[in-house]
Amino acid sequence: MKPVSTWRSHAFVKLGGKAAQDAAQVWGNGDEYAQSLALADGGGSAVRDRGASAAGNMDDLVATDQARARRNIRVKRLRAWAWRWTMASARMAGSPHRRLAWLLLAWPLASLAQTDEAAFGQCLLTLRTQAISAGVSPATFARVTAGLQPDPAVLQLLDAQPEFTTPIWDYLAVLVDEERIADGRKMLADHGALLDRLAVQYGIDPATVVAVWGVESDYGRVFGKRPLVQSLTTLSCAGRRQRFFRSEWLALLKLIERGDVRAEGLMGSWAGAFGHTQFMPSTYARIAVDGDGDGRRDLVASIPDALASTAHYLQRAGWRKGEPWGREVRLPPGFDSSVSGRTARRPLRTWLARGLLDPAGQPLTVPGLAADAPAALLLPSGRSGPAFLVFRNYDAIYAYNAAESYALAIALLSDRLRGGPGLVASWPTDDPGLGRAQRRELQRLLIARGYAIGNADGLIGTATRHAIQAEQQRLGLHPADGRAGQRILEALRAEPALSRPPSPSVVPTQGSSSEAVPVR
Repeated sequence: MKPVSTWRSHAFVKLGGKAAQDAAQVWGNGDEYAQSLALADGGGSAVRDRGASAAGNMDDLVATDQARARRNIRVKRLRAWAWRWTMASARMAGSPHRRLAWLLLAWPLASLAQTDEAAFGQCLLTLRTQAISAGVSPATFARVTAGLQPDPAVLQLLDAQPEFTTPIWDYLAVLVDEERIADGRKMLADHGALLDRLAVQYGIDPATVVAVWGVESDYGRVFGKRPLVQSLTTLSCAGRRQRFFRSEWLALLKLIERGDVRAEGLMGSWAGAFGHTQFMPSTYARIAVDGDGDGRRDLVASIPDALASTAHYLQRAGWRKGEPWGREVRLPPGFDSSVSGRTARRPLRTWLARGLLDPAGQPLTVPGLAADAPAALLLPSGRSGPAFLVFRNYDAIYAYNAAESYALAIALLSDRLRGGPGLVASWPTDDPGLGRAQRRELQRLLIARGYAIGNADGLIGTATRHAIQAEQQRLGLHPADGRAGQRILEALRAEPALSRPPSPSVVPTQGSSSEAVPVR
């Protein structure tokens, strides 16, 4: 049997952030408290969940209500035990009876953990039956699930609400930074023959394929850090959307069965996306192609397979060869911005008649596009920021991951890979976002001032944000919102790097600064 401390940690996670705080403070163990909060809060960062975000159904809603009711009961029980322990410890400090009180408090938590583990084992038996019925061999199922344990942290990520929001100019500053542009141009050169072949076969230009690759995994550097089988099995057995995740789990086992991917060492996002261009297993099964002719569709180890599959996906999503995704425009004075929105499509001629201009203020022209081509106006930060007129190919990019900021990142990165100059209009902020090189510099400055935020990796997680917030408060910068921008970077550059303890008003988070990755 696992030690009680292990059961406690798992139980904290299961019960959620507030219950974790209550329980851990009873034990007075700051490290365990911080660990529990980090897991329960999911790092406080937004995590992309393609497909899963659109998979809700009535069964999921009912399951969510039932799970919430069960959790509330567990929280109440835990708080009652915590209160009794607090009063007892006050009366019995130094008493031999204190050990008994510890055991009494640990017992219900251990029982809860054992119950959850038993339920997971029962779920595995159900999954085995479904997998074998779907064509997965008993040997494959046994090999993939041998020694498998649930990962409670992914259940918290499923319901995590971001503690900090990310403005679009911060998001794009990371995903379309000079490093990603330079790396992408190198990939265009290194894989030119392959990309030219795919352009002929699927009609997708090389820059767009490489831009998807760059945004999804930084050209194969970041596949995700969670064991894929463990994450999907956990989500298939607990939490919301079990039906959706169970279908993805079955799709993954079928891929393993047919030899497309190997289960050993397979890593991905918490929600199940994996490989160079981060396909969900069901998308992999439908769309993936063999790009290198070896008889397998391996989007993890084969760059040709991954890029060919990405081109195939965009083709299936409606990409039109030779047409632009869109372009930056300027609004004329007095323009009615209420007509904007991705789904508010009008013929191109209508937008031209309304007086849209190119970024230089000249009459807008769109070579290669018919006057009746459907187009929509995007104003992602309102009329005071950059404006974009987008066409069918933007919708194909949007289909890859249904988020405007994501689709714009791919579109704008592809423009830069083609040699374009970037945006002309500025985002409506006096504190621009930071690229990854600047983010690493900011993290080094924070580390030099005594903040235990992990490595300077350029990924801004909760620990880094709390350190930034503490420095903003110390320096009198407003708002003290924990945001990594030019203002805090310049302020820290300007003062000596004297080591000092973190502000006592901030609870530091254990682990790496990138414990939860907001953007790749």
